[in-house]
Amino acid sequence: MTTQTPARPQLIDLHPPSADMHRLVRDGLQREPRQLPAWFLYDSEGSRLFDQICQQPEYSLTRTEIALLESSAEEMAQAMGSGVIVEFGAGSARKVGPLLEAMRPSAYVALDISADHLRQATAALQNQHPWLPMLGICCDHSQLDALPDHPLLRGKRRVGFFPGSSLGNFTRSEAIALLRRFRQLLDGGPLLLGLDQPKTSALMEAAYNDAAGISAAFAHNLLHRLNNDLNADFKPDAFGYEAVWQEPENRVRMALISKRDQTVSVGGEAWAFHEGQPLVTEYSVKYSPEMARDLADEAGWRWCRRWHDPADELSLHWLEAAN
Repeated sequence: MTTQTPARPQLIDLHPPSADMHRLVRDGLQREPRQLPAWFLYDSEGSRLFDQICQQPEYSLTRTEIALLESSAEEMAQAMGSGVIVEFGAGSARKVGPLLEAMRPSAYVALDISADHLRQATAALQNQHPWLPMLGICCDHSQLDALPDHPLLRGKRRVGFFPGSSLGNFTRSEAIALLRRFRQLLDGGPLLLGLDQPKTSALMEAAYNDAAGISAAFAHNLLHRLNNDLNADFKPDAFGYEAVWQEPENRVRMALISKRDQTVSVGGEAWAFHEGQPLVTEYSVKYSPEMARDLADEAGWRWCRRWHDPADELSLHWLEAAN
């Protein structure tokens, strides 16, 4: 009996250039409150730190979602059918395994903003599933108008997978726009969408500000990235970190807080921060099942079914494109 040698996953690099990043930083620093796109957090080091966050005892989302996928992947596969699985924001690609085994897709396509992380994740996944052709696309999927023309995608039915409650990083209008974009990218195929649900403020805040300080390091790494990639001169120790549950918006706000009045240069432009001024690194909106259905409907998706964990704290929603 011979052992099948896994192929090397292919990679297409569509990462936004530095000039575009500089423009996005300028736009974000002109907002009130100041806020940068959440994907800026995920360079190679940021992606590594986020993987550590997922292992912290306070952050149950990843463990809960993996357990739900392991217990329900067969039902999900029967409901949605097969084709090419397209995962948006794949990260370490730790969650898709049960779906790959249950659906036996013709290919797996992973989209993520960090090329290094994408190479590592798809290589590890390829070793576990040597029979499955894989393609990585390094990109900002929120700005992608079409998937690249590639033999693994050409003429194939597409099944979208967007776990991790990553949709919560976007405002409602942005989330609707992103779900509409997914309809376009999936060319009429279904979407399996993972969404975290509201809990107590203490649980929410602890999940995004763990006792080990990994969440704080993750946020501060954003400043290191700006220094390295955009010739900025942020002093990370001049900013504190906080995660606050904002009840009216059903979201956690994560921010770096200026510890003093200071001026920072980014690409030759000066930006003044006053003491106590926040720089929002990301939001995490939580969706009740009813909120999720309303959102899907407004974005042109037909809600079909929901799977949830035993405590009903996290859901995976099967959506189909509405006519």
